[in-house]
This record gives sequence, structure tokens and C-alpha cells, in this order.
Amino acid sequence: MIDKKEITVPDEVLMSKIYLIRGQKVMLDRDLALLYGVQTRRLKEQVRRNKDRFPGDFMFELTKEELQDWRSQFATSNSEVMGLRRPPFAFTEHGVLMLSSVLKSKKAIAINIQIMRIFVRLRTMLLTHKELLVKMNRVEEQIQDHGEDIHTLFEYVDELMKDKETATQQASRKKIGFKKP
Repeated sequence: MIDKKEITVPDEVLMSKIYLIRGQKVMLDRDLALLYGVQTRRLKEQVRRNKDRFPGDFMFELTKEELQDWRSQFATSNSEVMGLRRPPFAFTEHGVLMLSSVLKSKKAIAINIQIMRIFVRLRTMLLTHKELLVKMNRVEEQIQDHGEDIHTLFEYVDELMKDKETATQQASRKKIGFKKP
């Protein structure tokens, strides 16, 4: 059993380490190594030794262009500042889960469990937002239909106001011609 006191990483920190690359939520090798308390090269070593456990949908290596794009998000061009000399490995949710079978320290297992819970929470939030988006689209469609009706209503009101204004102007004009005593 893993002691809850061992988990000292706030969820917000873990969530900030999840990036969207190639349309997938991923975590980079350097962040995972830091969280697990191992060197990045050791983590990569373990992954390379167990290549068959990490197919393309579990993990991929960033291209140089993706690395540049990722770096530009942090407004830095110096590779030493970000500590990346080579493109990092990006682990999907399944890849992070598979890392727990490769890295067997208690800390790695505890952090992995926490990361899995965050991925599940993100997926749930995404589904909730998707449902809200669908509902908003329905409301928008209804508003558009009502918008046409409201536009027509305003045209009628404008027409009535013009008629009333014309009648008021006619009534206030000085009459010309023969007046009855």
C-alpha cells in the first residue's frame, strides 16, 4: 500500500506539465523524470530497453520543429535555458501508465497513480465541456431563429412609430384653407 504522505506534488503542478502536442495530451520525459526522482537519461534508458512496451500511440519523440514550437511557447531560444539539447520523448496517458511497469520505485508508482487520476479528471472535464458546447450550439440556433422574429417585430414597431409620427405631424400643422366659424 502506498502512503498518501509520499505524494507531495500538488495536482496543479502535475496539470501544468501536461501539454497538447500532435493533438494529444502528453507529458515530456524530463518532467516525468523530475517527478519520479530519476535522471532523464535513466528514464530514457529504461524506455529504450523496453521498446516493445512503448508503441507509437504510447510514446513518441518530438521532431526538431515540434521542439522549436514548444520552446517558443516559453519565449526562449536558448536550448540551455530549457535544458533540452535533444528532442524529448512525449508520453501519452497510456505511455505514462506503462512507465510504472518500467520504473518500479515507490515514488514513481505514487506519482503515476496521481497522474492517472489527473488524466481521468481532464477527460471528464473535457466531456463536460463538450456537452456544454453542444447545449450552447442548440441555444445559439434557437436564438438565431428568434433573432429573425425579433428583427421582423422591430420592423413593425418602426413602421408603427413612423405612422404615429406622421399622424402627430399632421395634427400639429396649421390648417390652411376655409375655416368654419
